[in-house]
Amino acid sequence: MSDEYRTRQERKKAMSHTKNRNSSKSSGKPGKSRVKKILTALAIVFAVIFAAGGITAVAMIAGAPDLDEDKLRMSNNPEFYDKDGEMFATLSGAESRRHANIEDVPPVMKDAIISIEDIRFYDHFGLDMRRLGGAVWANVTGGFGAEGASTITQQVVKNLFLSSDKKISRKVQEQYLAVRLEQRYTKDEILEMYLNMIYLSGPYGVVEASDRFFSKELDELTVADAALLAGLPQRPTAYHPLNHPERAEQRRNTVINQMERYGKITAEEAEEARNTPIEDQLNPSTNHEEYPYQSYMDHVLNELESIEGIESSDIYSSGMKVYTNLDTGAQEYVEDLMQNGLNYPDEETLSAVTLMDSETGRVTAIGGQRAPSEERRIYNLATQINRAPGSTIKPILDYGPAIENFQWSTYHQITDEEHTYTDSEQVIRNSAGRGYFGDVSMREALALSLNVPALKAFQEVGSDQARSFGESLGMPLDNMTEAYSLGGFRDGVSTLEMAGAYGAFANGGHYTKPYTVERVEFPDGRTIDLTPDTNRVMEDYTAFMISDMLKTAASSEGTGQHANVDGIPLAGKTGSTNFTSEEREDYGIPSDANAIKDGWFVGYSSRYTAAVWTGYNDNSNGFLSGTRLAQDKFRQVMAHVHEGQETPDFEQPDSVVRVGVEKETGLLPSDFTPDSAIVHEYFVKGTEPSSVSEEYEVDADDLGSPQLEAAYNENLHSIIANWSFSADVPGDFTFRVELREPGENDYSEVDMTKETDLVIENPEYGGTYSFRITAVSDEDENLESEPASTEVTVPEEEDLIEDDDGILDDIFEDEDAEEGTEEEDEEQEDNGNGNDDGEDNGNDNGNGNGNDNGNDNGNGNGNDNGNGDGNGNDDGSDDDNGPPEDDDSEGDEDEEEPPEPEEDDSDDGETGDTEQDPEE
Repeated sequence: MSDEYRTRQERKKAMSHTKNRNSSKSSGKPGKSRVKKILTALAIVFAVIFAAGGITAVAMIAGAPDLDEDKLRMSNNPEFYDKDGEMFATLSGAESRRHANIEDVPPVMKDAIISIEDIRFYDHFGLDMRRLGGAVWANVTGGFGAEGASTITQQVVKNLFLSSDKKISRKVQEQYLAVRLEQRYTKDEILEMYLNMIYLSGPYGVVEASDRFFSKELDELTVADAALLAGLPQRPTAYHPLNHPERAEQRRNTVINQMERYGKITAEEAEEARNTPIEDQLNPSTNHEEYPYQSYMDHVLNELESIEGIESSDIYSSGMKVYTNLDTGAQEYVEDLMQNGLNYPDEETLSAVTLMDSETGRVTAIGGQRAPSEERRIYNLATQINRAPGSTIKPILDYGPAIENFQWSTYHQITDEEHTYTDSEQVIRNSAGRGYFGDVSMREALALSLNVPALKAFQEVGSDQARSFGESLGMPLDNMTEAYSLGGFRDGVSTLEMAGAYGAFANGGHYTKPYTVERVEFPDGRTIDLTPDTNRVMEDYTAFMISDMLKTAASSEGTGQHANVDGIPLAGKTGSTNFTSEEREDYGIPSDANAIKDGWFVGYSSRYTAAVWTGYNDNSNGFLSGTRLAQDKFRQVMAHVHEGQETPDFEQPDSVVRVGVEKETGLLPSDFTPDSAIVHEYFVKGTEPSSVSEEYEVDADDLGSPQLEAAYNENLHSIIANWSFSADVPGDFTFRVELREPGENDYSEVDMTKETDLVIENPEYGGTYSFRITAVSDEDENLESEPASTEVTVPEEEDLIEDDDGILDDIFEDEDAEEGTEEEDEEQEDNGNGNDDGEDNGNDNGNGNGNDNGNDNGNGNGNDNGNGDGNGNDDGSDDDNGPPEDDDSEGDEDEEEPPEPEEDDSDDGETGDTEQDPEE
């Protein structure tokens, strides 16, 4: 045991010695120990990360869908629903997805696809690790999603089973399913799936695309043809061969270069293919399926393709349900109107319209072409055309910003006069050869579409504020100049953009970008809500005042009167663009022709907004003579969509007040301002005028005095006074009637009346009665005219005794006197009788003096004795109070019971007056 013990002791000693020696070595090199620890720690961390990643990947893979055989047969196609939830279209059917066996696909077509999409397709197991590495590095440096590495197999999986979300989970599932797909199917089977599934700018798959664009079978495709088709999947809309041939040709040549690079074709074949003009390739077929409401559907697809996370191929193969804002009734009416209902000047004239819900921004109908097309995704005149808007821009860039920033009223005065741009000597004139209008209100300037006031408003607002206001309404305003204020755009706008901008005025200052797609639902239950945000972009007073002025512009007082619809409160504006003098000469336009390039009308009610454009595809094709065609189209569309609906007027906000002001001064009218000089305009509350105009103020000196006449009527034994008053001032007057009776020193007020006569019955014989009449303003009781006065002295009773042939005949209305001949009357006039004019009544032949007592009011009456023996009483007073001569005096007009008139032998109705021209 001692040996064993010693051995153990020695072993421990030896171990202790070794340990000390190692410790000595370690203390001599501490760096190596630290590195070893770090590496160990990193290994542990990576192991944990790998384990966690593996667990996460397993979880992601566990959520991957199964490889459904039905989906591999591409039976899951998109469906489209209208605003009422009724399906109206589906992009499916054998015609649009003709199937091709891989054996029927020519090598050139397969080589083109593989060269541009997945050059190592036949070598990888579903994932291209080399390509994946490059994509990982790009995503690390540029952010996740910066670059993809999808193989053809991955694209098949993604399009048929997954969404287009750029998320790690989706990519992991895509890679997992790609490997599974490669395990289950051969390479040729997978390539066949791809070639039949892929969306190629309208048609699905290479069979349908070959027929659509070239009218060829697959075995007839050339290198150039195959390359063109292979380049489309990346951006089907942008590279559409019929809509964008130049882009499509560039993309085609990129594919050709790749085919040459990878040895699929020779250099000579590549050169020949690149030199083939795309126009020579294209030969579109007409034997394909049409889809309904083409202009609307085209824009729906454009909107879907612009959604982040959705690729073009997803639309046609993901089985999504697309819920749109389409009003099928309105759309059908618009299409029929454009094809059959408008009086186009010629076959080349084009038109476009966008119809939108004013409150929500939902586009309910689009008219983008005059006639049906045999192609999908064609050029849409309503949404893609870019034409200068003309005067329809004035509310957006000129008057809207002026109200918003300066709180201009609708009365705000601007002088229409010779004027120029700030940086130009070009004189601005009004359209149609109209001259300048001088001082006009903002309402008048907009309604009459005057150019100088609009430019002045823009210049006062400034380009920065005008641009900010316009851009908030969706206007493209890059490189804006002063010419934009009158609609002289460089790049132009579409009816879609104009409808959106005007819709903000209709909606009280809230802007919603026009949209056709409300939401998208996927088979897996996911939903994408595409309703855009609604934002307040202007004050409510700006929106309301623009709307009210545009109501005037769309009325009989404005340029848009032909767009109005009876019974519907409509606001709107015309717009046109002109040819330059050089263009008129080049196109042979007569110098006296009212020729325009573009005719616009944009308008709205509280329910709908519509923007209409008319014109020509090429200015050399013709010209319009005005905006009537656009107005007619707007009127018919709006009348249709409002039929049977009650449409409220635009609601006046609390921030606005309506005030009557004098048209000439802009101040509050006085009591004497005539109604014809008052206009009612809108003001931002707090900015309305408070001062009263003195323009029409008058004082007593301006009024004059009434015209007063009074006379004694012997037959009635009454004094009859009558008066008139004519003042060259507005307003009504009441008359203060005062009387001073015999023996009185002062006047007494008899009446305040509107009447213009007074009868004093049974006056005192020999008494003098004085009358005083004063006109008093009804509007201002302190405003009185100068009084008019006169007096009448009643003759003494004994002076009134006459013979039986005179006064008695008058009193008892002697029949013989009534039937006297004209000769007897003449004899009497020549025998000392006073005439009925109160003039000198002396008889040139008689012995006595006629009674020259008629006063100057025409009531003087000579003595009716016919013999000149009467006692003339020529006292020379103004109150000629001679007894009346029969009943021919004017003073008898007011008798209560006038004698029966003698029978008139004149022709009935002949007065000698001629009818006046009603316009004069």
